[in-house]
Amino acid sequence: MLIDTKNSPYANVWSLPCKAVMWRTGFWEDTLMMCTEHTVPQLQRMFDSKDISHVVENFKICAGESTGSHAGTPFGDGDFYKWMEAAMYTAAYRHNQDLFDQLDGYIALLGKAQLPDGYLSTKQIIGERTQNGVARLGDVNDFEVYNFGHLFTAASLHKRLTGKDNFLRIAIKAADYLECLYQKASETGEVQTAVCPSHYMGLVEMYRTTADERYLKLAKTAMKLRDCVSAGTDDNQDRIPLLEQDQIVGHAVRANYLYAGAADLYAETGDPAYLSMLHKVWNSLITHKIYITGGCGALYNGVSPYGNFFKDQKTHQAYGYEYQLPNITAYNETCASIGGVMWADRMFHIEPKACYMDLLERMMLNVNLAAVSLDGKKFFYENMLRRAKKLEYELVWPLERSEYIKSYCCPPNLARVMAQSAEYAYCLDEDTVWTGLYGDNIGNITLPCGAAFTIHQETDYPYDGKIKFTFDRVSDPTPWNLKVRIPGWAESGSICVNGKTEILTGQASETYQTIRVTNTKETVIELVLDMPVRLTAANAMVEEDSNQVAVERGPLVYCMESPDAPVETLDDLLLPIHAEFTLCPYEIAGRKMTALKTQLSCLILEESDRGTLYRTVHHQGMKQVDVRLIPYFAWDNRGFGEMRIWFPAAYPI
Repeated sequence: MLIDTKNSPYANVWSLPCKAVMWRTGFWEDTLMMCTEHTVPQLQRMFDSKDISHVVENFKICAGESTGSHAGTPFGDGDFYKWMEAAMYTAAYRHNQDLFDQLDGYIALLGKAQLPDGYLSTKQIIGERTQNGVARLGDVNDFEVYNFGHLFTAASLHKRLTGKDNFLRIAIKAADYLECLYQKASETGEVQTAVCPSHYMGLVEMYRTTADERYLKLAKTAMKLRDCVSAGTDDNQDRIPLLEQDQIVGHAVRANYLYAGAADLYAETGDPAYLSMLHKVWNSLITHKIYITGGCGALYNGVSPYGNFFKDQKTHQAYGYEYQLPNITAYNETCASIGGVMWADRMFHIEPKACYMDLLERMMLNVNLAAVSLDGKKFFYENMLRRAKKLEYELVWPLERSEYIKSYCCPPNLARVMAQSAEYAYCLDEDTVWTGLYGDNIGNITLPCGAAFTIHQETDYPYDGKIKFTFDRVSDPTPWNLKVRIPGWAESGSICVNGKTEILTGQASETYQTIRVTNTKETVIELVLDMPVRLTAANAMVEEDSNQVAVERGPLVYCMESPDAPVETLDDLLLPIHAEFTLCPYEIAGRKMTALKTQLSCLILEESDRGTLYRTVHHQGMKQVDVRLIPYFAWDNRGFGEMRIWFPAAYPI
């Protein structure tokens, strides 16, 4: 959800409020339309269904409106709150009063389900009522505090969008319960880690929304208590004290949520120890443990590379060793990269550097959007970088997207981040507008220095690097600054201001360039980011990608699927290092995109048993084949087949 850092003393920029920026046409408007018209209604059907998720039914049982037992996941409550956030954005952007009324109905149901002491987690309420052995705070993996955290953020957003207190009152009661819980833990020293800790972010947003210092104090207490956990593990990032951490380890969702919460706390407290720790773990992520797509958490199950191997240090959905980045078995839970977006966004608010927005954009455009089908109705839980024709083993999750998966945390998380995408377009400070995600949009800007105007951004980004800014509705002519982001991938380009052009070189990559605007109404700014196709190699320590290259253009990672090459298997293709690429319009499932055409080398091999572990290669030559590559986010929308991002490189002799 939108973080409101305008009054945060140690944040240097803040986002525009909801509806101040609207996508108009192009990539992000298409994405928002898909989300609002298809994804949000699809998720609502899943949550409402008694026979599928059972989530709303669980609340009805707690509220006394239905009878029966709890069914589904223990974290279904929190996932429903995430969907509510997406639905709120949808209702606000599309002026959908009927959906707002439905949300009020759900909020009334939550109020009836909540216990008098403020506790609200359906599995435990039903368990205590039926005496089935399930009770509150009995199992850390029952996700009670996770549910609370998402309740806090959803209620805070609802208050900001509607001005109403009905949802916030429920959240306040739940926070009061949590306050009593943590007070007791502080006194007894008996502390339990909250897995997938959404509550740090949630409590800080409660503080920002209500201005009640209790919630900031509670967030600080919660963060401090995690250092008191006995027998902590790297899986939960609590084996060593938070401020001593300098490597990113363990469960990727838990890690990214934790560090996003720590960044929130720094924005409010300015504790330099937090910022120092955040820099170290961020650097660990981006230099050693992140995929080219922005995917996070390579391993389904692993062993912590830093803990004691002779104790219980198994890690799940995990960051493994440095450079441990497999492709076929890449886990990359969607929630982890969404947590990465939250973390990057908060780091940008603290210190607005292009590197944070670059990673946010990489995650949003590639791995996050690859997690949803182009019709908005099917989802990946994990995000592989290669799909083989056939596997001799079974992975945990399906190899194709599904309408419903038992662990349904990712689809609503993805829905809310798509629904709020316009809030990543700009940030503000005293006299400056900072560009974030590029896309065709219109934004209403009022700066504290007095400048007030409407900004128009015209572009076909991410397929075209030409971005034009014009301004109208200037109600205050005070001079101001526009900071334009030059992504790290951009090695050349130009900035033209009212006909005067400045050439950009590689030295400008991963920076912000400042343009002083003194006559807003008459100013025209044209940014050109050259977008040649580029080949990317991984560090030699990434064993699976050794002597291979990936294809990128602008902020997009490209891949190839079976329909894109007339070969028996993509495994026989080699990518010539001097390959020439042609841009071509292409359409999948009604979505227009820019594909790439080129020629690859195809090995001609004597027929042999490819199923053997090792075989003698009888090479009969090489042929050139015409192929196509598509943006990675668009894969798995044309039926089952192979897919790969990395190709063996063919070098001229």
